[in-house]
Amino acid sequence: MTNPSVIQTWQQRPIIISGPCSAESEQQLLETAMALANTGKVSLLRAGIWKPRTKPGLFEGMGSIALQWLKLASTVTGMPTCVEVATAKHVEEALKMGVDVLWMGARTTVNPFSVQEIADVLKNTDVPILVKNPVNPDIELWTGAIERLQAANVKNIGMIHRGFSTYGDSKYRNAPLWHIPIEMKRRYPELLLICDPSHICGNRHLLQQVAQRSIDLGYHGLMIESHPNPDKALSDAKQQITPEDLLNILNNLVWRSEQSLEQEFVDALAKLRAQIDNLDEELLGLVSERMKLAEKIGEYKRDNNITILQTQRWNEILEKSIQKGIHLGLSPEFITRYFDAVHLESISRQNSVMYAKKEESK
Repeated sequence: MTNPSVIQTWQQRPIIISGPCSAESEQQLLETAMALANTGKVSLLRAGIWKPRTKPGLFEGMGSIALQWLKLASTVTGMPTCVEVATAKHVEEALKMGVDVLWMGARTTVNPFSVQEIADVLKNTDVPILVKNPVNPDIELWTGAIERLQAANVKNIGMIHRGFSTYGDSKYRNAPLWHIPIEMKRRYPELLLICDPSHICGNRHLLQQVAQRSIDLGYHGLMIESHPNPDKALSDAKQQITPEDLLNILNNLVWRSEQSLEQEFVDALAKLRAQIDNLDEELLGLVSERMKLAEKIGEYKRDNNITILQTQRWNEILEKSIQKGIHLGLSPEFITRYFDAVHLESISRQNSVMYAKKEESK
């Protein structure tokens, strides 16, 4: 049975998780913990015990001995603790040493075998566990991890958005791809959703911006790495900040509520939402009419033995639409995503027309 005070902390809003990327020594962890406790803002003390690294030879954490340091830090500061687990053995060792909250890392979430192993150990417990998004932008892997824990009747589950690995240049270490956690929030509105700006940014100077963005989207809290001497950290030095800098960030964030009881706000929002509902209905009607025209075009292509995909025509439509969209205040990224979806549906409709003709001829 989990300590009721831990469940109370779990239900705190906002919930702030902080501590070093890696527990490097007893002194380093104690110094960090006491400084974080003095901020009066941190809900849970985190520390990396076992560090899964991309390449061999990098610092992979101090291992189980660091659990003793974490327990001492918790005793001294009174803060509940939080660690990453990747195997059933990690879970057992962490719980044996009194760790209060667990989290599953991005590399673990991608492996259903590892997720199931952890779910089996936690079956029918109320031990809180957070699930980080998988390394790659695969929402079904993230969903699958949540469902495995739910199937094991794990009672306290939350999610951590830490960004996604993508190709190409980016100012982020891991691209936020905000639409994915937003969709997870829609699917699991009852679950805690935390942002991990440290791993999204991979640097210090973007932390405030990303943290504020997550709060504006209704996230329930933050996980930010903190170290007494970040530049000397043995892992992820560039993204860690001192407890003093963490306090400065937290003090400058604007925390928002999802609802308001002010009648003027409620009435104004209702009117604007009614307008959006009307426009959405009109848009659906127009898209439906567009698809009917696409089917007619499919019939002409079929009867004249013309291919469905007309690349030059599509490129012309997209280029013209992007330019027009910019003048209307719409981003090129949005226009491209929208027209890609419309184009795929049009191709699907035209393909159905051609396929139907073949079926009739049999």
